[in-house]
Amino acid sequence: MANRSLSKKTLNKWSLDLSGRLKYVADQHTSSALPAPLGYSEHKYQHLEPRDLNSTHLVAKKTWDLALGPFKQIPMNLFIMYMAGNSISIFPIMMVGMMFLRPVKALLAIKSTFQALQGDHESATLQKITYLLGNISLVILALYKCQSMGLLPTATSDWLEFMERKTRLEYSGGGFGL
Repeated sequence: MANRSLSKKTLNKWSLDLSGRLKYVADQHTSSALPAPLGYSEHKYQHLEPRDLNSTHLVAKKTWDLALGPFKQIPMNLFIMYMAGNSISIFPIMMVGMMFLRPVKALLAIKSTFQALQGDHESATLQKITYLLGNISLVILALYKCQSMGLLPTATSDWLEFMERKTRLEYSGGGFGL
């Protein structure tokens, strides 16, 4: 008997009274016949945002994640540029080609990329501008790599046939030291 009176005094919000009564011991709000679940507290859930505001926030967060995606690709593209080297062979040319084509395709599909996320919400012009600048910076990186590999026609002799090509002052080659 003393054990039962002691257990009633030490009940906290995580305890459950299984003696057959349908009242929740920690809360005296017994408007329903069933007790509240363990750990439930009404004051904890009163400040939730409405569903519309919450979904607007999620859409804005998703559009910013999408807009910052090209800027997150810049370090990886720099690493690929370093690993490809400046030699002209099939693999570095393929890497540079993909570094150039991916952002160009993304630039051509900006409207369709953001259309799925917009729905009835605002136009997200700042996110689109950020996405545009990120993809343009990726194109500039690819063009820089093409120029460092010697693939871009930058000399006048590359454009005009009657101009003489630059003559090299030194030649180096490998092989036998004869």
